[in-house]
Amino acid sequence: MLEIFYKNKGQVITTDEIGALDNLGYDDVLWIDLFSPTGEEKRAIEEFLNTNLQSRAQAEEIESSSRYSETENTIFANTNFLIPGPENYSMEAVSFILCEGIIVTIRHVPLRSFTDIQRRIMANYRLLPTGYHILVGILENRIDLDADMIELMSKEIAQYSKKVSLGGTMGEDLLLDITQLQENTMLVRENIVDKQRMISGILKSDKFPRDLFAKLDVLIKDINSLINHTNFSFERLEYLQNTVLGLINLEQNRIMKIFTFVSLLFLPPTLIASVFGMNVKLPGFGNLDFLFIMLIMVVAVLIVTFIFFRKKMLN
Repeated sequence: MLEIFYKNKGQVITTDEIGALDNLGYDDVLWIDLFSPTGEEKRAIEEFLNTNLQSRAQAEEIESSSRYSETENTIFANTNFLIPGPENYSMEAVSFILCEGIIVTIRHVPLRSFTDIQRRIMANYRLLPTGYHILVGILENRIDLDADMIELMSKEIAQYSKKVSLGGTMGEDLLLDITQLQENTMLVRENIVDKQRMISGILKSDKFPRDLFAKLDVLIKDINSLINHTNFSFERLEYLQNTVLGLINLEQNRIMKIFTFVSLLFLPPTLIASVFGMNVKLPGFGNLDFLFIMLIMVVAVLIVTFIFFRKKMLN
């Protein structure tokens, strides 16, 4: 599936017909958005721009040369877009190809950043007159969304921190939730660093318009700020995880202390009963031996209890 945005009489018109490219020139086309493209669609775009499009495997490679590269007349840039899910996040590779002022995007999932920029183009394309401006607009929008995502994660971390400080239930579920938040935080940081690498490559380019460098410098500063924020969030989660583990260990120690106390509590009576048990007549047969032994056992229990409380071993 593809969507072509092209200029016509001061307006931007869209079409999903590949054949429309036969009647359009480089100055007419602004953006070609490929969504899970077929082989026929990719070949048509390659023929129109006289360049090769990257495959999905190439877009997912992590080498710096794969994230940003240039040829004589084409810029290739790849980055990951974070897709939030109900519990965890996933990364989706997106390719940007800039050739003759036209931007070609290749993606395989719906992305809000693309939808927002497409609306802006349809409303007033003069704000985004070239493919270079469209690329910067997508990156600005996406970084804003990433910042919102980090803010939501920070609020979630604060809720867990409050729950721990108020003495909420500590258990496996809480630890698993904190671990999942750590994983999401690492994915967010990785996603932001990936964009930093891409923009750094653009800033070194001689082909990119200089008038956009000011916006790119602002984006780099925003990204650095977000990286610092994710680092702080991750450190906070580690501290929270250690706190929960410490509280769980304290609770387990308290339980073990009670078991130990109960075991020691009945140890003296057990010893006394073992010593006197074989030579004592049963109660009701005219002797007080049994009552005497029971009294000794109770006294032994009281003595052990007194020692435990005196030594503060049950606190």
